[in-house]
Amino acid sequence: MPILNRAAELQNEVTEWRRHLHKNPELLFAVENTAAFVENKLKEFGVDEIVTGLGQTGVVGLIKGNLGPGRTIGLRADMDALPITETTGKPWASETSGKMHACGHDGHTAMLLGAAKYLAETRNFAGSVAVIFQPAEEGGGGGHEMVKDGMMERFDIAEVYGMHNMPGMPIGHFGSRVGAIMASTDEFTITIKGRGGHAAQPHKTIDPIVIGTQIVTALQTIASRTVDPLASVVVSVTTFNAGFAHNVIPEEAVLGGTVRTLKPEVRDIGETRIRLIAEGIADVYGATVDVWYSRNYPVTVNHEDETAYALKAAAEIAGEGNIRPSLDPMMGGEDFSYMLLARPGAFIFMGNGDTAGLHHPAYDFNDEAIPHGISYWVKLAETRLAA
Repeated sequence: MPILNRAAELQNEVTEWRRHLHKNPELLFAVENTAAFVENKLKEFGVDEIVTGLGQTGVVGLIKGNLGPGRTIGLRADMDALPITETTGKPWASETSGKMHACGHDGHTAMLLGAAKYLAETRNFAGSVAVIFQPAEEGGGGGHEMVKDGMMERFDIAEVYGMHNMPGMPIGHFGSRVGAIMASTDEFTITIKGRGGHAAQPHKTIDPIVIGTQIVTALQTIASRTVDPLASVVVSVTTFNAGFAHNVIPEEAVLGGTVRTLKPEVRDIGETRIRLIAEGIADVYGATVDVWYSRNYPVTVNHEDETAYALKAAAEIAGEGNIRPSLDPMMGGEDFSYMLLARPGAFIFMGNGDTAGLHHPAYDFNDEAIPHGISYWVKLAETRLAA
């Protein structure tokens, strides 16, 4: 079936909400104004229960169906922006320097609000729908914080679903896959302590820059010579800081980066090999090294049955030909992973059309996607909570 008529009718109103949010981006957990906007809209819609302050600044609205008792499913959107200066030049561009919605969370929030309005009007389902508005997806782990706050137990959520826009995928298309769909997002810092000295007398020093460059090169063997070629791992050194003058070999060099994997066992290998490589190379040259390693978001793993439900709901809106049921996994991270560890569910992508990529200063959420996203949420809720 095509998009819902009511979702099409709501497009202009939801677009206004989206552009308001885009003008007023907030970062991480400091999304107080966004959360207040969400809370006020949920009150206007007449949802049955609204809880604020979950995971610090998260908001959950509970909508009860008219078709009798039943389970509760959760539908989740993220609210936070990114520390990027916008270059779109659009009339609704960010009004806060150095902050912008460069990942489409403004669109995600607006679409879920649109779905909440529809579901509160019709209530054509049994049980309840919990609409989840989460802070701090961009590095803060807000999903983890909401789970730790007991959100699943408080609302007795049986299944949970998330959605993200995808630039390059046509409007009205959806894609997902069973199993790992997004990577774990670990970070590391390697501090090399050598012996500084005059650049004209390198033989009297232990040069941490030379050691650091060899560590950077050797770390690439984790992917090329340690991990199964059919497995996925990305080790990227993204920072390298050392020295302050042309004629001085410094005492210290500090490098840092990220490790992305799709399997827990590969994640273990990545951490172990980074430590061994850094320590081994430093030892050869007589330097010392300190390796700090932090495990951040886990792998986002879709559950089999719930992925099938999500894809079926998307197909009823978009048509089978516009569904990608075996989408390639991505090495980006997503803290919806914590919710999928707590409850069965699925994460799906929807097309954003031919736009700039995520996290790019020229990115903007495509408002033409709004009725497709609303229709998907409604169809999923009504299908999973059929009487």
